[in-house]
Amino acid sequence: MIGDWLLRGRDGRLTVYLPSGDAVLCRAERFPGGPWEAPRRIGGDQKLHPGLAVGQGADGYAHLVAWRPTVRGESGLVHSTHFRPLLAPLDWNPVGHPNKKGKRTGPPAVAVDAQGRAHLFVRNDGGGVSMLGQKEKGGWGPWRDLGGQDVQELAAVTGESGRVELYAAVPGGLLHWRQETPGTPPVLQEETEASARPGTLRALATSPERTTLFFTDGSGEVCAWRPAGKPAPLIASAGPGPVRAVRCDIGGHDCTLLAQRSTSGRVAFAAYPTQRESAGAWWTESGPALPADAEVSLALDGDGRVAAATLSPSTGQLLLTRRKAEPGLALEAWRAV
Repeated sequence: MIGDWLLRGRDGRLTVYLPSGDAVLCRAERFPGGPWEAPRRIGGDQKLHPGLAVGQGADGYAHLVAWRPTVRGESGLVHSTHFRPLLAPLDWNPVGHPNKKGKRTGPPAVAVDAQGRAHLFVRNDGGGVSMLGQKEKGGWGPWRDLGGQDVQELAAVTGESGRVELYAAVPGGLLHWRQETPGTPPVLQEETEASARPGTLRALATSPERTTLFFTDGSGEVCAWRPAGKPAPLIASAGPGPVRAVRCDIGGHDCTLLAQRSTSGRVAFAAYPTQRESAGAWWTESGPALPADAEVSLALDGDGRVAAATLSPSTGQLLLTRRKAEPGLALEAWRAV
């Protein structure tokens, strides 16, 4: 899955989005901090390809994007909006293909601006990036080619300004696009040399002016990149999978918390002062050993506490923990949902 799949809705309830064969399921807390409802299939009998992208706006609405099969040998993108955790998400709505028609071109990414408009990004047949943006009064604008070449992976993010940004990995480098004004297509701003391992990009808003891209480089180091600077090594990766990140308050300090499935199979956490990579960080492992396909996601719950979830698609096992209501970063016991 692309983006965070553990989200806090506008009513404070946590929601998870789960791949299940050719479908996507959602589950939500019945009330903040309470038991969870049974899984529900999104969009009826619509069949999907693997690879769900999730984005969330400041209004708490979740936007989901995936590929679906159309005619033989071709696919198209579909979009759904989930307004509240205990409501059913909208049915999947076809939104087209960056090249009008054809096969899947790559995993999509989605971000939502301050006005609640979803911005969908995907690689096109030319190897660059195409974007589709929602109109403020409903519907979608035209597909737009944002440029780029040999794009391999995307990570979309909304800055604290409410403007959408996009990062992409290319051979030997990283690209960065940013909206210059709300409602306009992001513009390619910068490129930097870097070697990012596939499947490791994660972008996070880290100040009113800047966002940070986290990735694992070819040597196995987790790095942080903010445009107008160079990628900074932060910590040796705990395992081969992607790093998840969330900002939280620890002891009155604005910190960034990272989580990753470690090589031992457990979840490893590391925290450091936001945007101060030079302060360093170190991993602390938590919970039981997980299957090799387990993914991790982070969110803040209805009380503003860190919540972490793990999901194993092969077993369907979903585990959850929260930060204890005490100083430091101690976590409750992991429990099955």
